[in-house]
Amino acid sequence: MPTLDDIRAARERVRDEIILTPCTRSLVFDDLLPCHLHFKFENLHRTGSFKERGALNRILHLTPEERARGVITASAGNHAQAVAFHATRLGIPATVVMPETTPLVKVTNTRRHGADVVLHGQRFSEAISEAERLQKVEGRVMIHAFDDDLVIAGQGTLGLELAEQVPEVDLVVVPIGGGGIISGTAIALKALKPEVRFVGVEVEAAPSARLSRDAGRIVEAETGETLADGIAVKRLGDRTFPIIEALVDDIVLVSEEEIARAILLLLEREKSVVEGAGAATLAALLSGKVSVGADETVVAVLCGGNIDINMVSRIIDRGLVDDGRLARLRVTTRDRPGSLALLTEVVARVGANVLEVAHQRAFADISMGEVEIIMHLETRGRDHLEEVLEALRAAGTRVEEVVGPARRPIP
Repeated sequence: MPTLDDIRAARERVRDEIILTPCTRSLVFDDLLPCHLHFKFENLHRTGSFKERGALNRILHLTPEERARGVITASAGNHAQAVAFHATRLGIPATVVMPETTPLVKVTNTRRHGADVVLHGQRFSEAISEAERLQKVEGRVMIHAFDDDLVIAGQGTLGLELAEQVPEVDLVVVPIGGGGIISGTAIALKALKPEVRFVGVEVEAAPSARLSRDAGRIVEAETGETLADGIAVKRLGDRTFPIIEALVDDIVLVSEEEIARAILLLLEREKSVVEGAGAATLAALLSGKVSVGADETVVAVLCGGNIDINMVSRIIDRGLVDDGRLARLRVTTRDRPGSLALLTEVVARVGANVLEVAHQRAFADISMGEVEIIMHLETRGRDHLEEVLEALRAAGTRVEEVVGPARRPIP
């Protein structure tokens, strides 16, 4: 297990090439959380995640002979970009094996940073098996995403920064995938402030750390499709598991809907683009999975910001529907000239905006003298939507909100 001295040495080693990310007090969530909330913006690294810390520390330990052979790794995206960026910068050939399900933005960026990318398998576990096979064939040096003491020590530099940036911290909430970031951060910060609590957050679709803690041994978990692809890891590391058991106070699980809501709130309120794995910490706090007191100082680590922009669009639309700011109404009224004008006048009078209108006659369950009109509206929220519905009913129409089928995970 790395020591505090190892982490301090790693900080000196990587200091000139790693951005000191801000850790600032957030006031925009005071209406939702009672604590003094700080965000550690690890999404602001040059490759979009904390992974640069550990990857660079490991790469800088390579001998001249190992540098000539090149490096190889497996990653769902963030570690891949970190290895690609720093290896290429130092003139070291790099191969990265990524699951075929990796978001396009992460694949594209990894190639742009100079690595040879191999897409293999549906899960991280399949990608790492292929990387291990290629390592033997090509003779490259493996840079593991989390199960490496030098990588863990590099990630632990985050803990040293937290001790300086938020010395009054009581609780740190950190995502868990393979366990590298929470292990290194806990080693560093608990050595300096033993009273600080650590809570790890996993997604329900990949609960390996929670299952392992319950069993008292490493348990492999079947992983499913998830917004939090960066922490969708089948198995904790042999090195990270005992550290987590010793230093992490609790492990909680969050759902896809909770993560989606957190991504949207971070975008809208904090003006920060955060990927699913990074938003998992805020999701755990907002859902009440992590108990916090009114006087507690809490740091939520936003571990990365590499999210596909198409997914951001879907999350925004879903969130607006859930908030009532986007609505689809089914309005039944008399089929005569002026009916549509009446509806739009009523909507305009109460301050809503019509985005789309469609008439249905042949396929609607209505009488011959009626027309069914589907209206897509933009409103200020759920209360405003109720005002729109009341105004339309007062105008003599039958109206209902079309909610659609039961919610399923966004991916």
